[in-house]
Amino acid sequence: MKHNQRHQISIADPDGAAPGSALGERAVILFVFISLVAGIGIGYLLRGIMSPTTMSPSMPPVTQPGTSKEASSVSFDSEVEPLEAALKTDPQNAKILIELGNLYYDHRAYSTATAYYQRALKINPGDVNARTDLGTAYAYSGLPQQAVAEYQKALAIAPRHFRTLFNLGVVYDTGLKDPARAIATWQKLLKLYPRDPNRNQVESLIQSAKREVGGSATAR
Repeated sequence: MKHNQRHQISIADPDGAAPGSALGERAVILFVFISLVAGIGIGYLLRGIMSPTTMSPSMPPVTQPGTSKEASSVSFDSEVEPLEAALKTDPQNAKILIELGNLYYDHRAYSTATAYYQRALKINPGDVNARTDLGTAYAYSGLPQQAVAEYQKALAIAPRHFRTLFNLGVVYDTGLKDPARAIATWQKLLKLYPRDPNRNQVESLIQSAKREVGGSATAR
């Protein structure tokens, strides 16, 4: 099954997982975030040169040299306006709602993105990618509990979904400050995908989280 490239890089299995692939783009940006804390170098995971047209909702837009805010605003409006017009004609179109959510996410308007994802999921509650996107939008909005709740809903549908499991571990660790649960989540991920090319990076995150657990125990 092929998923939209905005959601993950490679072909996924029927459960929505990505065995043997690079991390999903949303996972990558979360991985970058936690790697800054853990001191892990993962630049090679970032799919070569990311262009604005291939950026996923988890990859905040990169301002190109010489690009003005005015130009960026014009570009954004030119993308959003036809989608919003189409939505007025077909307000129950989940695809349009998700595309709008993605655009607002790209521009870091997470609360607006969240609203569109929520509307799309009312129409199609079984969309695991959209559910995971909503969770990540919550995470970036400083709402880790809500993020975890959405990830768990996604996993109830697709228990092997690679990106959801990865992101869940990140939010446990960085959002809820619960490295023990993060470790358990990432260990489950490695058990499901023992030959995934990102195994070394996930193992590094596990080791970092174990140091956090050890530091907490020492502090007591």
